[in-house]
Formats: sequence, C-alpha cells, structure tokens
Amino acid sequence: MSVEVNTEAAPFETLAPSSVKQAPNGRRNTMSRAILTAVAVVVGAIFILPAIWILIGSFRPNIDVLTTMSPLSWQIIIPTRVTFENYVGLIVDNGFGLALLNSLVVCLASVALGLLISAMAAYALTVYRFRGREVVFAIIVISFMVPFEAIAIPLSQLFTEWGLGNTLIGLILPGLGNGLAIFNLRQYFQGIPNSYREAAMLDGASEPRILLSIFGRMSGPALTNSALLIFLGQWTAYLWPLLLVTDKNLQLAPVALASTFGEHAASYGQNFAGAVLLSLVPAVTMFVLQRFFGRLSIASGEK
Repeated sequence: MSVEVNTEAAPFETLAPSSVKQAPNGRRNTMSRAILTAVAVVVGAIFILPAIWILIGSFRPNIDVLTTMSPLSWQIIIPTRVTFENYVGLIVDNGFGLALLNSLVVCLASVALGLLISAMAAYALTVYRFRGREVVFAIIVISFMVPFEAIAIPLSQLFTEWGLGNTLIGLILPGLGNGLAIFNLRQYFQGIPNSYREAAMLDGASEPRILLSIFGRMSGPALTNSALLIFLGQWTAYLWPLLLVTDKNLQLAPVALASTFGEHAASYGQNFAGAVLLSLVPAVTMFVLQRFFGRLSIASGEK
C-alpha cells in the first residue's frame, strides 16, 4: 500500500507591505488635520479681529477710528498715526484712573471678606449635621439663580434708607454673599475625608484652625475659582454702582467708561482705551492664577 505525499509547496500569498496599505490613510489623516487647522485659524481670526481692532483703535486719534473702516483696507488693523491721547485723556481728564482705583478697592475687599464668609458657610454646611441643612443649601443654590437685576432697585432703596448710598461699604456688601462661591466650596469640601477633621480635633485644634489649616490648604483650586467669581462679579458690575453712587469720586470703572459716550458726541478712542484697561486686569489675574487650576484634588480614599 503506497501513500502519496504531496511535496508541492503551498502557494504563498503575496502580501502588500503595511506601509503601502497605510499610505492612503496617512494622506487622508494629514489632509483632515490640515483642513481642521485651517478652519480653526479662520474661526480664531473671526473672534480675535474685533479685539485687535479695539486695541489698535485705542491708539488712534478719535477721528481715525471710524474713517479707516470705509473702504476696508489694511489700515483698519495697521494704524497710520499712533497716539496716547486717548489713555491720557481718559485717565487724567475724565477721572478714569480714580474709578479704576475704586474698582480695585471694592474688588479686593469683596474677595477677602466674601471668600472668608463663603468658606465658613461651606464648612458649616459640610461638617455639621443640623435640622434644615439641606433646605438652607437649597436656598443658597436658588439665590445665585435669581438675576441680580430683579432685586437691584428695591435693594438700592433699602441701602439708601440705611445711609449706605455713596459709600464704598454699600458697593462692597452685595458682593460678599456669593451663593455660587458657597456652592463651589461646599462641593469641594465634601471630598475631604472627615477623618482629617476628627484627627485634628483629637489633637486639640479648634474649628477655625481646622478650616484654615486643613480645608483651606487642601482647597487651593476651589478657593481660587471662588475668588475669581467674586472678583469678576464686582469688576464688571454696572447696574449696582449706577443705582447707588452719584458722587463722581466714588464711581466704578464700568460706569466711568460709559460716560465717554455723551448725548451728542462719543469718544470712541477713549472708549476703546477704557475697554482695553478693563479687560487687562482680569486677563492678567487669570494668567497669574492659572497654575492653580490644574492642581489635583486630594485622594478620596482613607486608610
């Protein structure tokens, strides 16, 4: 009995190199990235061109701000004449420098006191168990959902009756009770293990020391975010100082900036200069504090 053995080798499949197969996909990916990059550049230019126009317009003579817009040309972003008269006239002649100083005083005082009050309220709502705690927290959440414009007029009447009109205290007080800051801090404090507080109490630490030394040191990002919320709320406030303050020496920067538009004339150059100065302070603040935003919170596990 003979057994036939097929000694013919199996045909080998001719396989294309992987690089050949991936080449079309690589070209498509490169084209997609190029298209997306071009779209991103165009969209970014659409958003940034008005800001560049305002910045350049703040260094133009007032008569050149609008005349360079028709017909459209490169002169709209490349000034033919550069002057600092808008900044000098705004800060010195119109008293915008004093208004900026008033805004800084109000904002810094509001941040210092408001952050302390918000941290204490968030700490109490986090660590203490008392009847009606959730109701109190719900009221705080609802408070920052109500537009301030809805209560600004009756509140200004109350402040005037209390003798707080035309005072820096009257400008500071509404910014202290920031419900959004309390909400933000409470949510962060809830991630701190309660065993830290219990261990500190066994060592004889008081509640203020626990708040400052443990919760405060572990809540850098939340404190920074809350401070920015309070600062920006006061820095951009317009309606409240307009209602409460009639003394020009106590005007805040947004109200003083609005005075550059008169009934029959408007100084666009000074208005642009004021807008640049008002935008510069929050931008610098965000740039300085941005390193706090990326910090990780503490570990949630306990040993």
